Amino acid sequence: MEARTIPTCKHLFGGAAALLVVLPLPALADTPNVAAYLKARAADADGRSEVAVAGYARALSSAPGDAKLAVRAFREALAAGDMTLASRAAAILRTQGEVPADVALLAIGEAAQANDPGAAERGVAALDRTPLGILSPAVRGWIASAKGVDPMPVLGRAAVRPDPLAQRFANETRALLLIARGDTAQGLAAVAAARSAGAPADLSVAAAQLLFGRGQEAEARALLDGDDPVVVAMRRGYPAKPTLAFGVSRLFGRVAADLAGGDSPSAIAIALSRSALVADPTDGRARLLLADALARDGGTDRALATLAKLDRDDPFAAAAQANRVAILAAAGRSDEALAAAKALATREGAVAADWQRYGEQLTLAGQYAEAARWYRRVLDADAAREPWTAWMQYGGALDQAGRWAEAKPALERAVKLAPDEPLALNYLGYARAERGDDVRNATRLLERAAALAPDNASIADSLGWVYFLGGNIAKALPLVERAAAAEPDNAEIAEHLGDIYWSVGRRYEARYAWRAAAVVAEPDEATRLAGKVASGLPTQR
Repeated sequence: MEARTIPTCKHLFGGAAALLVVLPLPALADTPNVAAYLKARAADADGRSEVAVAGYARALSSAPGDAKLAVRAFREALAAGDMTLASRAAAILRTQGEVPADVALLAIGEAAQANDPGAAERGVAALDRTPLGILSPAVRGWIASAKGVDPMPVLGRAAVRPDPLAQRFANETRALLLIARGDTAQGLAAVAAARSAGAPADLSVAAAQLLFGRGQEAEARALLDGDDPVVVAMRRGYPAKPTLAFGVSRLFGRVAADLAGGDSPSAIAIALSRSALVADPTDGRARLLLADALARDGGTDRALATLAKLDRDDPFAAAAQANRVAILAAAGRSDEALAAAKALATREGAVAADWQRYGEQLTLAGQYAEAARWYRRVLDADAAREPWTAWMQYGGALDQAGRWAEAKPALERAVKLAPDEPLALNYLGYARAERGDDVRNATRLLERAAALAPDNASIADSLGWVYFLGGNIAKALPLVERAAAAEPDNAEIAEHLGDIYWSVGRRYEARYAWRAAAVVAEPDEATRLAGKVASGLPTQR
């Protein structure tokens, strides 16, 4: 399931120093076992997780009062899943008088797993003193429920807090707890209200699990619409009880999902998702989120190992397999990603999403004709709905394979199905203009795309390049300059800018742009760009 990002979270998670603050730290010279500490740091930087964890454990034994070392040991242990070392380091940090947010999160997760409301309350008291105190009202609602106390007054008090996020999390918790105590109509209404306010689909899944747990299968399935593999699996019935572990895990996972794919410090996402998984080791969603956070932190092998522990019968198993492909691809392990995608696409029971994923990996591998075959299979499997994205991917693969005569009608079909989609308009317009195929109409397509997505650098570049091909340099240059400034790592845009500069006699700037393009280009493209740097445009030597 796709994570939803709440824009107002950014001011809270924008800086690790503000969120994961600890007391003033002793100098490195105060650490008795400097060698063990430095070896652990080096192993940490090199991605040798087992060596790093062992090194931090030895150093911590030699310097049990060193807060700086304890922070590093705690976070490395949390990422590695070494909960023994994490607990040792957390105990040291608690003696410093101010508990970092991630230590408080783990304490709450451990208390929830043990169903210990008292320990959970002590963890929340520590959390109150950090920016993640916005979660405290919601956690206290689950604690009250675990104690057999009416949680609604506790959650109601969150409504007077000035922070809208605290109110939002409390409202979502209220919806689940209403369902948990049998107030189904009110609970479902609260779920609907929360979803309208921006709550992710995870809330509906959690509510459905509680309804299944109460034997209200029809109401549960009514919340699980769509063809997402997780939702389809959940509809078979995946019940849960409203325990403290369930509540804490879903709450922490909900916030971790907001952070997924963003620019927030990875330590926060790791702490949230790891603590969610500690609270409820059966929470497949938390396992996926932890794998994502570990991968974004550079821990590819840790992420893959985390996914491998998911049960095959878990509703999130299909999502875990898809995430494995994505993690391998993002780590540059393209051959493994392609092999994993092929295994999913060719297995018995494979679905259109598996074929599309394999097509994407084939495209990345430059196997365009084969990719087109799998994209065609996606289209044939969903002929009634005709998704424009599949037509665009199919046409794009044919185009890259050098089969423009077949690609053109496919791309035109994508535009016909989605006349207001900038990406479809951009692809067809640019491809036609590059081939001199009705350039006037191609320009109109690109102008429409640019109007629909004025901040899209690639579309601005496409339109500027088509203006250039048509001889309108006055319109072309500012568009391509703007695009290059927005995406300095885009080799194609930088090359276009160099070509335009050369054509107007700005030779120094042209060569600078081509050199910049060569830095980020593929090897064969870099060779061609080097030729431009040396000799200029072939037609204007």
